[in-house]
Amino acid sequence: MLQVLAADGTMAAGLSAEVTGRPVDFSPYLSTSDPDHLRSLYRDMFLIRRFDQESTALQRQGQLALWVPLTGQEAAQIGSGRALEPQDYAFPTYREHGVALTRGVELAEILRLFRGVTNGGWDPRERNFHLYTLVLAAQSLHAVGYAMGMQRDQLADPSLPPAASIAYFGDGASSEGDIHESMVFAASFDAPVVFFCQNNQWAISVPSTVQTRVPLAQRAEGYGFPGIRVDGNDVVAVEAVTRWALEHARSGKGPVLIEAYTYRMSAHTTADDPTKYRLSHDEQEWQPRDPLVRLEAHLRSTGMADDAFFEDLGAEARTMAAGLREAVLSMTAPDLADRFAAVYAEPHPLIQEELRFFEQYEAGFADEGKHA
Repeated sequence: MLQVLAADGTMAAGLSAEVTGRPVDFSPYLSTSDPDHLRSLYRDMFLIRRFDQESTALQRQGQLALWVPLTGQEAAQIGSGRALEPQDYAFPTYREHGVALTRGVELAEILRLFRGVTNGGWDPRERNFHLYTLVLAAQSLHAVGYAMGMQRDQLADPSLPPAASIAYFGDGASSEGDIHESMVFAASFDAPVVFFCQNNQWAISVPSTVQTRVPLAQRAEGYGFPGIRVDGNDVVAVEAVTRWALEHARSGKGPVLIEAYTYRMSAHTTADDPTKYRLSHDEQEWQPRDPLVRLEAHLRSTGMADDAFFEDLGAEARTMAAGLREAVLSMTAPDLADRFAAVYAEPHPLIQEELRFFEQYEAGFADEGKHA
């Protein structure tokens, strides 16, 4: 497993790792000496964690229908997202809030989806960041198909910049047939796609040890393409591995599987209670590996960041959180008729009948209010 920053923030000794049986030197893809870059990585992780905390609070207060936390997985998402080039295309699950941040998606737009006022939230074509996929593992097939399309566009017009797609999924989704099918197609056509698995140890209540008897990265060998496990709580290592994998895919060498070994510090969703299936000492063992604590220790010990940097960032995060809350509370639900009109391109009698039922249902609440 590739690691650059140890848990105490010190630099690891080696910068190479085994990739399907052969050592790969990741030094050319590492950014360890640029203070501005490292501070920006920390800033992204800090802000997205604050976003996660505010979103969880909004859901608990009834302002969001559901929330999918990412705490503990900031390094995996920010590191991989920052490795993407503008022409690359990302296919997320429903948890890639950090990747969305790196692609320039307005965070309030994500909350529109979880407040239930939109079916999407943003235009994926503007940021090359697809809409969230709630159907488990379906995005892997989308990513491979899109990569095959980019591959053919490149052949038709060599002046286009080389591009790749990246499919995000969790250890739970790795057990889905869609993942197998997508990897078969990707390998068969040398599709320029990177499969990025965030192994956060739990598929809701099922541990990863039940799902697989070998590291998930080793599955790539069965399909005939490279696989690598990276410390998913080491943002520097994740960025380097993802840069290498994307370059590999863009250069026509075919797909890569990355297993980011991390841990979900919070619930699967706000509808989940992890205390029902997870022991507290497991969480305590992972706390020293916290991706923010690790990078902060490195920045402080090397003199790349001082107290003023962290204080200013805290103030920025508080301002962001206040703006998010204001934005969410000002969101209004779309007109009921408009929602029904979006189901089919042409009017449909059954949909019209259902619309009339719901209009009468809503009108009943209005009458009740008049008599109160």
